[in-house]
Amino acid sequence: MDRDCLALLPRVCEVLADPKQSLPDDTSLEKLLDWLSGLTKDIGDCSLSRLEIQPCLTDFLSTVFHNKTTGPSILSFALRLTGLLAAREDGFRLLQEGSILGVAYNSEGWQEAGLWEDPCVRIGWIQGLRSMLQHRLALHFLVQRGLTKPLLHLQTDPSLFVASAANQLLAHLVVFFQPMGSSEEEGEAVQADASTDNSPEHLPVAMATGPEHLNVAMATGPEHLNVAMATGPEHLPVAMASSAEHACVTVAITDHLEESLTSDQHLQTLQSLRLLGLLLTQARAPLWGTLLRRVPGFLEPLVRAGRSQLMLQLTDVLLTAYRLPVPDPTICRLLTAILDSQNSFDAIHAAAAMLRRNHRDPVHTLKAISILMLPLEILTGVPLLEPHTAGSSTKDQRSLLAEQLNSKSTCVSLLSVCLSCTQTLTHTVPDYLPTLAVSVVISVMSLLRICGGHAPSPIGSGKASCSEPIGRNKACGNLIGCSKIQRCGLDALANLSSCPGAAVEEVLSLLILYLQNPDSHPTVCKKTYQALLRWLGVCASSPSVTHLLTEELLPVLRKRVCDVHWEVRDSTLEFLSQLAVVCEGSLGRSTTTLLTEALADPESYVRASAIAGLAVTLRLSLQQGAEPAVLEQVAIIPRLLEILSQDSEAFPRRAVVQFFVTWLKTCPSSSSSSSSWSLATPLQAVLQLGSADLDWEVKVHTLELAELLMEEVLPVQRSRPGSNTHPYAMMPTLPAQTTHIPTDKDTPLGSQYGGCGGTDLAAALCSLVQTGVVLVLLNGVFDCDRPVGQEACGVLLALRRTLFPDGDTATGEVAKVTCDVRGQAWERDVVRKCLEMRRGRKGCGWPRQTGDSDRLDEAGSEAGDRSGEEVVCGGENVSLCEDVSVCEDVSVCEVLCSLALEERQSVVSQSSDYVQNSPLSLLQDILTATMPTEDVIVDCY
Repeated sequence: MDRDCLALLPRVCEVLADPKQSLPDDTSLEKLLDWLSGLTKDIGDCSLSRLEIQPCLTDFLSTVFHNKTTGPSILSFALRLTGLLAAREDGFRLLQEGSILGVAYNSEGWQEAGLWEDPCVRIGWIQGLRSMLQHRLALHFLVQRGLTKPLLHLQTDPSLFVASAANQLLAHLVVFFQPMGSSEEEGEAVQADASTDNSPEHLPVAMATGPEHLNVAMATGPEHLNVAMATGPEHLPVAMASSAEHACVTVAITDHLEESLTSDQHLQTLQSLRLLGLLLTQARAPLWGTLLRRVPGFLEPLVRAGRSQLMLQLTDVLLTAYRLPVPDPTICRLLTAILDSQNSFDAIHAAAAMLRRNHRDPVHTLKAISILMLPLEILTGVPLLEPHTAGSSTKDQRSLLAEQLNSKSTCVSLLSVCLSCTQTLTHTVPDYLPTLAVSVVISVMSLLRICGGHAPSPIGSGKASCSEPIGRNKACGNLIGCSKIQRCGLDALANLSSCPGAAVEEVLSLLILYLQNPDSHPTVCKKTYQALLRWLGVCASSPSVTHLLTEELLPVLRKRVCDVHWEVRDSTLEFLSQLAVVCEGSLGRSTTTLLTEALADPESYVRASAIAGLAVTLRLSLQQGAEPAVLEQVAIIPRLLEILSQDSEAFPRRAVVQFFVTWLKTCPSSSSSSSSWSLATPLQAVLQLGSADLDWEVKVHTLELAELLMEEVLPVQRSRPGSNTHPYAMMPTLPAQTTHIPTDKDTPLGSQYGGCGGTDLAAALCSLVQTGVVLVLLNGVFDCDRPVGQEACGVLLALRRTLFPDGDTATGEVAKVTCDVRGQAWERDVVRKCLEMRRGRKGCGWPRQTGDSDRLDEAGSEAGDRSGEEVVCGGENVSLCEDVSVCEDVSVCEVLCSLALEERQSVVSQSSDYVQNSPLSLLQDILTATMPTEDVIVDCY
């Protein structure tokens, strides 16, 4: 713990304990609690004594708890802090000696003070107890104070947050202190005979009923005392007492569960089911076996009552209890009863839950599948259930379900569940499927036709032919134009793309028919495109499919690119890009034309998608060697540069830079193809415009482009920085300005020095300077956006390692390569650092630049101490303190060495939170916020 923080903590505690003070934001309390939480966990390793921190905290807690006018937020904070400090036995004893615990967790006292009505006080009370219950002393305190009763009452609190926290604490209370069974017992106790009264799991109950029963329990289950006896005989009474107390709490909670599960109060029953599910999930043997014996008695009345609002939670508990190798017969019977429910909503949701939980057994799985397929069969007429596998689906039940499907809300709800399970039905449980998977595909297609207002005419052949469904007239009429079922059906159809035997062309025709509907919802269009891509991935190379795409799909796409909804235009362009990949560029020219026309779209997202699509088609054309197609895209370069320089939205500008990144990755500028010659000239403009952009992502992509250009002529390698920190934060450096880049527009980058391989570093470095790569990287180092600075430092460090292969010294021609930095915002800073380094003879041993004189050596370090001292740079006498901007050129190697790139990279790798997100800053903010001044600005993290 920092000494400065330790000095401020008592004052902060005084401020927080004063009811007259008020904080501007409760966030500060949450952050303070987070810090103290970490501090209490690490206190054993802390160099400071515990007594140095706890007096002010205990005084604060005592003041808050004895002052009934304390605000709810401070009281909640104090209750949670008490639990943190009492989580260790020594802290618990210290707080108990100060009579703090009894006052803190006296819920009746807070009710009398009128503070209990605030939910934050109740949840602070629960969370404090949860933190404290980590040892036997805390369990003893809870039992002696009778805190189980108010905790059970909070289980049905009106606040869902409070009720959920109470449930979690009750589960922790039972599970954390549960008796430990032996390894054999873990596997056998759950199968133990329920009639065995003296089984080991009954030991805690025997302890709780009185010491006279303890001998019998010990005789029947001594393994429960092994842990306590191993720690020493003196700990045996404590362990026995704790086990008895845990037994008392467990009995109280299970009795409460039994009472609640038979209650008519919906919230109470629902919360008890959730608690029972938590206990069954977390408990170990022997406790798990004890709970399991009582579960059927708990749940059977609920199943018989058929309370639909509880059915999902009830099914979840039954499936959790079903995990035995030999399931309890009563549990199996209850699951069967739910699946046979006359309420279709209950049965279908229970069947879906069973499949999602990966529940597999021949009886229930087949029944669940039949339940989920029945609505599809009724509505579409596609036979999905064979007569001998239809289970208990009698004619009366089918008629009843058909009648229920006539209600639009019920029909939409049930169909959504059934459609969401189709992939599970066909992929994960094919052995239980009562029909061919292709029949499920045909059924989903028929349903989509109904929703689109088309007759579900027979599709395919064989046993999947359609018959007139029951209740089709009214139920199907309710589904026409239903976008929810359309979305669910399209998702299902996409997931069924790998079903063997499906008629692919018929599926594609249906999806194209959906795209032709001008009234389709934008989301429906997007999901139609997704389904198309999935099915095209199966058969894109088929000649018949190619004909279908060119004759039917492309005309629809031309219309959709001009849709009134920008979302549809955007998803259409994204689909065109993905379609080009799936079809391997076979639709190249048509796709490029549509994408090019979209560059003039008024919506920025659409323009960005068009540019991204052009990058994809360009990459495919370059890989296939389609030079005419590449030249077509060269014609759009002026338009892309116009977007980069003039577009008011950042998304298209980012896409432009990424377009050139893709081009350069696919076809380097140093290659001899005509496309590379067309690429070299605009790249220099992209570097200049991108490095001066106001959007940090554009600048980062520009740096990526610069790195690719550098890798063409230099053998550089570097590992990219990790992305585990926040990508953006402000950095106190000079802002970047528009760069002045000298260019040679007639020479492709790298064509003169291409791939020097380390043999001609000076020539390669000159090439990077001439094309503006070096200046772009230097601009990035001084940029105010942290991700930009981080990326630039990484690239420049790789460049420096390449230029200085033998250490920190550059010699020969490499050291003579210079860069013109006139007009840059950081010019004075860089020149000054270079002059100071040269004057001090530190770092690299550079050869003197032209015009250097021995006066620099004679001046030595004295030059920096005299105002107005003149030094020489590029043949000019320069005053170090008055004007260092007259230097035309600086050595690139000098700059790389003088910038302290490792230190800069370390700084920019840390976000601004590194400075502001500190405990000291937090404590200072709390004190500042309570000062009697106006317009206090708090940087509270």
